[in-house]
Formats: sequence, structure tokens, C-alpha cells
Amino acid sequence: MQRFTLGAVTVTMLLALGGCAGMSAQDKNTAIGAGVGAIGGSVLTGGSAVGTVGGAAVGGVIGHEIKR
Repeated sequence: MQRFTLGAVTVTMLLALGGCAGMSAQDKNTAIGAGVGAIGGSVLTGGSAVGTVGGAAVGGVIGHEIKR
């Protein structure tokens, strides 16, 4: 099961990165901020779904505002 999960995460990341090719710098910052925020929220709340989503939202807003 762990091997399947790792493969699924890898494929998802590759597809997501491929979708970033036509994005503006601000869009990329928003996506990166959301990803980092989701990881941070998950870590800080012990894997809580609410913490993960909240972290992604806050990170996305911060990433959107960088270099504006």
C-alpha cells in the first residue's frame, strides 16, 4: 500500500508541475504558497483536514501577494 501511495503522489506531482508551464509568475507563487501552506497546516495540526485546507488557503493568499 505504501508503494502505491508513493507512486500515486509522484504521478500527481508530475501532472501538476506540467500544468504550471503556462502560468504567470504570480500564479506560480500562489500555487507554491498553497502547497507549502497545506504542508505546514498539516504538520502543525497533526494531519487535521481543516488545518491542511486552512494552511493551503493562507499560503495561497500569501503567495499571491508576493512580488505584486
